[in-house]
Amino acid sequence: MLEVLQGVVEVLTKYAPLLAEGLKNTLLVTVASFVIGFALGLPLSVVRMYGLPPLKALVTVYVELIRGTPLMLQLFLVYYALPTLGIALSPLQAAILALGLNSAAYQAEYFRTAMGSIPRGQWGAALGIGLSMSAAVRHVVIPQVLRIAVPMLTNEAIYLLKYSSIASLITVPELLYMSRIITSRTFMYVQVYAFLGLTYVMIGSVIAKLMRRVETIIAVPGLTVSHSRSLM
Repeated sequence: MLEVLQGVVEVLTKYAPLLAEGLKNTLLVTVASFVIGFALGLPLSVVRMYGLPPLKALVTVYVELIRGTPLMLQLFLVYYALPTLGIALSPLQAAILALGLNSAAYQAEYFRTAMGSIPRGQWGAALGIGLSMSAAVRHVVIPQVLRIAVPMLTNEAIYLLKYSSIASLITVPELLYMSRIITSRTFMYVQVYAFLGLTYVMIGSVIAKLMRRVETIIAVPGLTVSHSRSLM
């Protein structure tokens, strides 16, 4: 047993640069796609809740289309279809864009759920003090939505961490891709993939702790919503 452990340590030490490169790209895909999802998801949710009917319809189609198709298919379309339109992306850029657009649809639904939990009486109060509808959304609705949505956003960040592994299918050198290289050279499949799984668990735990800290800092008593992402 001791010899096996020593062998694993030697392999991981030897291939540490590959694993470090994979970890960097995994975190880059996760963080960048989350930021894109947040930047698009919040305005999409506002449009779907308070926008004009034609815009609501467009957003609804986008959200349902993304949620109703496999993420792998979306990744392939971004990577292989966009170049036919004259938009050439590197594998890393394509992965970030595909996961970001996917996350935007889910985050839009998280924010929409949070908006629906805000008492309607607050609208009357906001309008009663002279705020316009857009000002009420910015200053009354969105600050509360961001607080309510933290648990849902935590789930989304962890999902993106796990889903970042599909970027290996278009040769992005993230953790899974690098692990495949290592196993092809060492044939230590169980050991390397067990280490990979442990790495994902550890990163996910760090994300959860950071988001819980954020939730504690900005929390308002009584404003909590539970939600889970359905896998399509």
